[in-house]
Amino acid sequence: MEHKAPIIHLFGLGFNVTNMITVLAACLIVFLVVFFCTRKLAIKPIGAQNFIEWIVDFVRTIISGPISRKEGEKFQLLGFTLLLFVFVSNMMGLPLMLTIGGYQAWKSPTADPIVCLSLALMVVLLTHFFGVQEQGFKNYFLNSYIKPVSFLLPIKILEEFTNTLTLALRLYGNVYAGEILLGLIASFGQSHGILTWIIGIPLEMVWQGFSIFIGSIQAFVFTTLTMVYMAHKVQAEE
Repeated sequence: MEHKAPIIHLFGLGFNVTNMITVLAACLIVFLVVFFCTRKLAIKPIGAQNFIEWIVDFVRTIISGPISRKEGEKFQLLGFTLLLFVFVSNMMGLPLMLTIGGYQAWKSPTADPIVCLSLALMVVLLTHFFGVQEQGFKNYFLNSYIKPVSFLLPIKILEEFTNTLTLALRLYGNVYAGEILLGLIASFGQSHGILTWIIGIPLEMVWQGFSIFIGSIQAFVFTTLTMVYMAHKVQAEE
């Protein structure tokens, strides 16, 4: 089940070629979906515009929970982009997992821990950036780490690391496990000819559907938690 990833080395650093290809592909897919759905905007939406507006409304609902409406308007584009990118990334390895010459050439980018950790780290750093931008460094530090009681400072600092890890590993674990099980079912279906195909094909279809459901839920959870963390940073303690 495990395949090596093609690595290129530049300036003493190793870069996973598969991750770079799949992340760029996910970005391109998101861009093309949004581009083609918004080419002919109308006051009364029809067709593809309805789909995009439904996603925008869904993101607004996610944001409205943890963040006030006034503050939340600033993060709608971030939430929209995250939701689409994570969803597309979770789906990419479901219809196709490609290996060439023993190297894995295609999979879900979120089935790699480095991609998930990078995404989680980016999100956490953005919460700090917007927190300082909204409140100023002094008020941000006081509201995030000192209030309501200062002796919780070490725990709140530790929480920054645990938030990053849990945000990343939750996403990675669910997507990676789904792809591993799809691969195991496919291997089983090819193991003993027609008999295992009869069993394997329905199992593969069922697990594909379940993986789509799990991937959708994980995109929702990742976006929701991002907005929860953002709310903790940009809104002062009462």
